[in-house]
Amino acid sequence: MNLAGRDLLGLEGLEKEAIETILDNATTFSEVLRRDVKKVPTLRGKSVITMFFENSTRTRSSFEAAGKYMSADVINISGSASSASKGESLRDTFLTLQALTADLVIMRTPFSGACHQAAEWVDIPVVNAGDGMHEHPTQGLLDALTIRDAKGSIEGLKVAIVGDVLHSRVARSNIWGLNTLGADVHLVGPKTLLPTDADKLPVTVHTNLEEGLENADVVMVLRLQLERMAKALFPTPREYCNLFGVSKKALRAAKPDAIVMHPGPMNRGLEISGDVPDLPSAVIEKQVTNGVATRMAVLYLLLGAEG
Repeated sequence: MNLAGRDLLGLEGLEKEAIETILDNATTFSEVLRRDVKKVPTLRGKSVITMFFENSTRTRSSFEAAGKYMSADVINISGSASSASKGESLRDTFLTLQALTADLVIMRTPFSGACHQAAEWVDIPVVNAGDGMHEHPTQGLLDALTIRDAKGSIEGLKVAIVGDVLHSRVARSNIWGLNTLGADVHLVGPKTLLPTDADKLPVTVHTNLEEGLENADVVMVLRLQLERMAKALFPTPREYCNLFGVSKKALRAAKPDAIVMHPGPMNRGLEISGDVPDLPSAVIEKQVTNGVATRMAVLYLLLGAEG
């Protein structure tokens, strides 16, 4: 499927064929990452700009590595270093980037929908690297790739997403992406940390951890996003950990071959026990590696290659 020139703003509504095209290409790029010399000339002459208005370690470095491994020129701009800090509008900022002959812009923003708005102002592809509590499409794609690598197929798998779903753009992208690929998605957490529109989403909701994890093929743990909480949504961290922390004991409810995922950064001892990320069933480091391969595939396809 040809995705050249398209934006990647979210997984809601994205065609199954488009998702599978990205995953198939990411699998190919995974082989490149296993080489001693990872540099390929695929995007030589292309200019990619990352613009992050929020802090990031994994996503930003992953996009940068993806572009550089394919020989693109990658320019990083932080929100504090851009003219937006001087009062320039987001529209003028993006028009400036386009005038500088950038071929693609990657943006992270605390404002839901800002990437969609920016995409309407410019003619070059815009990639959403996380917008507020809305979506984080490349994280959803790399998670799908990690599940497919581990299980062979996503169709029919029970995926339990546990934790602070309310504030998680990762959860939103996974809900839409995994549902499109045929997974049975379950949300698990206290009622105060579940989305208010959960009844309108293609999911099953649980407020009991054991019930939510029962016979799960995949357990995806989410970080408690305390920085986004304007008020206390659970009594104490200890109580949250006791009721919803994913531990070895809690995982007994899942299938014996269930895999454990976490988008990072992790709060060990809070949403996930300190020893769970080190279990053989944990694929958290694999998610990070797959993030580079997935973002290589996204840049490759949006910048003109036909998958």
